[in-house]
Amino acid sequence: MKKVSLSIACMLSVALLYSCNSSSENNNNTASDSISTVVNSEEQTGMGRIEFTERTYDFGDIKEGEVVEHVFTLKNTGNAPVILAQVSASCGCTTPEYTSVPIKPGAEGEIKVRFDSKGQLGNQQKIVTIQSNAENNVETVQITGSVSAK
Repeated sequence: MKKVSLSIACMLSVALLYSCNSSSENNNNTASDSISTVVNSEEQTGMGRIEFTERTYDFGDIKEGEVVEHVFTLKNTGNAPVILAQVSASCGCTTPEYTSVPIKPGAEGEIKVRFDSKGQLGNQQKIVTIQSNAENNVETVQITGSVSAK
């Protein structure tokens, strides 16, 4: 009796494993089909593209405690609106503000970067990362300079 029960348990295990593989293959095909649909619709509707007039701003030499601001201008050179989804800085001393409305093809947007040099002595390089729905969906700009003691 134990042998029969063991045989049945083995067959059920094999059947279960086979059914899991079959459904996972189906899920992979569905995911692949969904990706193809998204890619095809993007080809049909076009995509935005971000181009910066400058990628690096050197604020030069400043004294500790000074605050420096710079505006980076970007242009949508694609053929669909660009939405800036997230703009983040590499350090808490750097604060970005950015265009929150969709940037139409041919239009410009801005990323204003504010650097507070308090406690930031020496050479500085602060990177701001821009994530969007554009063809080039992750881009960076940076501010550099040197902070000396008061």
